[in-house]
Parts: sequence; structure tokens; C-alpha cells
Amino acid sequence: MKVKDCMCNEVSCVTPDKTIKDCATIMCNKHVGCVPVCDNSQNVVGLVTDRDIILRAIACNKDVNSTPVSEIMTCEVCCCTPNADVTEAENLMSQNQIKRIPVIDNNKIVGIITLGDLAANNEVNDRGVEDTLNHICSCNDKNAE
Repeated sequence: MKVKDCMCNEVSCVTPDKTIKDCATIMCNKHVGCVPVCDNSQNVVGLVTDRDIILRAIACNKDVNSTPVSEIMTCEVCCCTPNADVTEAENLMSQNQIKRIPVIDNNKIVGIITLGDLAANNEVNDRGVEDTLNHICSCNDKNAE
């Protein structure tokens, strides 16, 4: 199965200059846990999760009404293409311990695929989703040595 067969293709994005509050409002209104940060050409330049807002903004006492998302976003974003196999998306999630991956085509955002999208699709291998979740939730820090 391909990523395009189970991804969400209705993605709300913000530009790097939007405030953290703007981003949180989108999350609330759209019932999502992340918002891609895109430039004016719809190229992904970052990603903001609900966790980023808690740990990088609120816990650091940033003013959510004036601080741009560029100050808290993750800049190195794992992406995949719509024609990638879902196992490739699962592998990216496992290796990077993430639950969401922007889907890009010709460097433009066209969707997002989440662990929930994979779990909800009856055609996706349940064992692959289970293994991915186990890797994401693993307490082993891949950077620890």
C-alpha cells in the first residue's frame, strides 16, 4: 500500500512568522497534534507539535501571542512522498521515534501521514504498526552512548 492511499491530504500549515498562538489555534480548530511550517512556496521548513508548544514555549515562559513558531519548530523534518510504500513511512517513524510525517511531492506539502492513519487503515499490516509503535515508545535513546 502507498502512503497516498492512507494519508490525510487536507493539511493546515503556518508560515515561520506566525505566532505560537496562531499555530495552537489551528491545532485546536482542526483537532490535530502538529502543524507543518511552510514557506510561501509550500516547501516544508519545519514542524510544530503540541509537545513543542508545551516544552519549547510554555515551559520556557515564551509569550505565545508574540513569539513566532520559527523559535520552537523542529527544523530537521522527516518527509516521505505520496508514492512511498507505507512500510517506508513506518520505518521513518520507528527510526526517528515520531508519529507524524509530512508528505511532499516536488518539494511541496501534499499531505501528512500519522501513526493513527496507519492504525485505522484495515489494509495496513497490524504487525508493522505495532512494531512501529513499540519503536517510537522505546525508552532506548538512540543518541545515548
